[in-house]
Amino acid sequence: MASPKYLTGDKAAINAFIDQFDTFLFDCDGVLWSGDHVFDGVPETISMLRSRGKRTVFVTNNSTKSRDEYVKKLTNLNIPAEVEDVFGSAYSSAVYISRILDLPPNKRKVFVIGEAGVERELASEGVAFVGGTDERLRRDITPADFQGIADGSLLDPEVGVVLCGLDFHINYLKLAYGLHYLRRGAVFLATNTDSTLPMHHDLFLGAGSVMVPLANATGRQPLELGKPSQAMMDAIEGKFHFDRSRTCMVGDRLNTDIKFGVDGKLGGTLHVETGVDKKEDWEKADAIAVPSFYVDQLSDLRHAA
Repeated sequence: MASPKYLTGDKAAINAFIDQFDTFLFDCDGVLWSGDHVFDGVPETISMLRSRGKRTVFVTNNSTKSRDEYVKKLTNLNIPAEVEDVFGSAYSSAVYISRILDLPPNKRKVFVIGEAGVERELASEGVAFVGGTDERLRRDITPADFQGIADGSLLDPEVGVVLCGLDFHINYLKLAYGLHYLRRGAVFLATNTDSTLPMHHDLFLGAGSVMVPLANATGRQPLELGKPSQAMMDAIEGKFHFDRSRTCMVGDRLNTDIKFGVDGKLGGTLHVETGVDKKEDWEKADAIAVPSFYVDQLSDLRHAA
């Protein structure tokens, strides 16, 4: 396997890299920003790529925000964007449930472990749901809960899917509901399985860590609908009609972003060193994926001649 080409500081190589692609798929957390801090030079870099006729699409595994909310965040960080420029794992999950998953007529509700972003995208696709941000579930479990969940009297008989995303209010009660819906035959889905989330220049628990108790208790792994799932790649390709050979995935994680591009047979992948994984991670013998190119930070691309 060829070693990744280091682009930082090499104007000729940066120009050749940019000219090689028509479409750039950008991860967000760890690439464009950390929390609410946009990395220096990122807005100018996106603007430069667009000025050179490149299509920019923001592909995120963070399910806590809807596409509309991502547009607001991008705009507030001086990266102009429209809803059509964003493809998130919450939207990918909603599309899969509404348009692909063949559920019985009486089992079409979704039990959500996640935040409002998931709920908004489900609603946009006409998918009914329970759980999620329901304040009644943001408390300690009681003996009455144990009894009602066990005998089914507290369970919604129309739930046919458990969808697990990043939930900042995860607790035993929500997990108990999720477990018993799964034990009664619900389909197990995950917006994504990122173990961590880069925030405020550090790492916090990601959606993949939230769903571990359910996977452990049931012995089942969820179908993942975010990166590196190729179901997501197919959906993005169907929406944007890009040429895979002329498309580059830009990210900071090997097991999601870079693997997403490699498995999707894109023309190339670009790793940035501002997020989760570093150069030493892909140099390991058991590295899950190796990028085609890498830079210290995304804004290094601005230095094209």
